[in-house]
Amino acid sequence: MKVARREAFFLAKIAADLDRALAERARSGAGGSAVARVLARGEGWRVEDVLCTSGPGDRPFEERHASVGIAIVAAGSFEYRSPAGRQLMAPGSLLLGNAGQPFECFHDHAAGDRCLAFQLDPGYFERLAADAGVTPRFRLNRLPPLRALSPFVVRALAGLESSAGVAWEELGIHLATRAARLLAGMPTEMRGPTPAALARVTPIVRTIDRDPDSAPPLTGLARDAGLSPYHFLRTFESATGVTPHQYVLRARLRQAALRLTREPGRILDVALDCGFADVSNFNRTFRAEFGASPRAYRASNAVGR
Repeated sequence: MKVARREAFFLAKIAADLDRALAERARSGAGGSAVARVLARGEGWRVEDVLCTSGPGDRPFEERHASVGIAIVAAGSFEYRSPAGRQLMAPGSLLLGNAGQPFECFHDHAAGDRCLAFQLDPGYFERLAADAGVTPRFRLNRLPPLRALSPFVVRALAGLESSAGVAWEELGIHLATRAARLLAGMPTEMRGPTPAALARVTPIVRTIDRDPDSAPPLTGLARDAGLSPYHFLRTFESATGVTPHQYVLRARLRQAALRLTREPGRILDVALDCGFADVSNFNRTFRAEFGASPRAYRASNAVGR
């Protein structure tokens, strides 16, 4: 029970506000809505914490990006449609939007999401892209949870709990340029998931993110989705952009990294609590993801430093 309470505490730090907003909506009977809280702003940029309570019964409507948008999905999930296609946005992925671009967000299979949104004025982003030697326009609308993004995603998620001391503008610059460089190496077109795939995968994604350390193996996930392991693997990857193993692993590593910056406890306890069988495997996997050992990462990123 001690492990379960500790794990729930850290998951709730990110999802608690969303859970409360969804509960309040259920009590009041109100329609879904999105509320943005500005965390930081500067000349040509701002960062917002966006809570959305829309669900399957809410009709989506067309919106338009007023600025260049780069949003990290922190909790929940939704589908995002733009001229670049329709994609599932799950925790750890990046939503990418160009200024002036129309879009719609759907919650056909589950209610609510929470995103950390970086908004960059078009001129700001164009200057940044020119200096970095990258294309000043996103040709795809999503980046899945990738290893190259993990350090920036975790730093941003830590800021949702306490934004004090977070170098938001630097983080936004890193995210924007890293996203542009990753897109340069991807296919020109990315096929979006089918409605059937979204219906199968969305509940599985939600289950994993509620308790990543207890996620079952591939056969168990496939059984929950009502698919054979072969078809589940293909369906999950088409919907999320990564394999089930990669998705579960990144969810566990995000959890571990957040805990390392906030707990003085043993690294062994963090490893075991987050679903790793032994500390040597955890050390090796963590270093591959974040470029530093768990001990060095904690020393560099601990709260208060």
